[in-house]
Amino acid sequence: MMGRNSQLSRKTKETNVEVFLSLDGGDIQISTGIGFFDHMLHSLAFHAGWGLAVKTDGDLHVDGHHAVEDSGIVLGQAFSEAIGDKQGIERFGHAYVPMDEALGFAAVDISGRAYMSFESPAEIGKLGDYDACLTREFFRAFVTNAKLSLHINATGRNHHHVTEALYKSAGRALRVSCALTGQDTASTKGVL
Repeated sequence: MMGRNSQLSRKTKETNVEVFLSLDGGDIQISTGIGFFDHMLHSLAFHAGWGLAVKTDGDLHVDGHHAVEDSGIVLGQAFSEAIGDKQGIERFGHAYVPMDEALGFAAVDISGRAYMSFESPAEIGKLGDYDACLTREFFRAFVTNAKLSLHINATGRNHHHVTEALYKSAGRALRVSCALTGQDTASTKGVL
């Protein structure tokens, strides 16, 4: 199963998003106009072992919501295309990531069914130009379009640490779940 790549774009009246994703590694280049979000997407890709390029032009004069959510939509669609028929993948993955006082946890099932459970104490306030509530919006958009199940939560006091632990734990769980095993489909149904 070579070439687990996808290149997609989406243009609306609010945003223009271009994504290149390689599940098997490569360079990481992120430009969304929101510095903290760039940092989070870079962390997600690095810990997932992905090659990722994201270029988002959004209506940041309004706020960051459309840019973050639409980036999640296109990244989720690219993930769904790159993972393909899911033959020979690990399917399940989980990870804990401690960051000082914060602890993030993520568990993933690449099931073909979209579901998210999200718990975070860092959903109010700003991290640079990034509204903390957008973490939930990014992951919801990603999960819905990637068609996977994600349970993600964190504890902690420092909102930067909490948010970064969420993105990093999701990346590490995705790395495990996307890994190629050389075995048949990881489902008693025989198909995902």
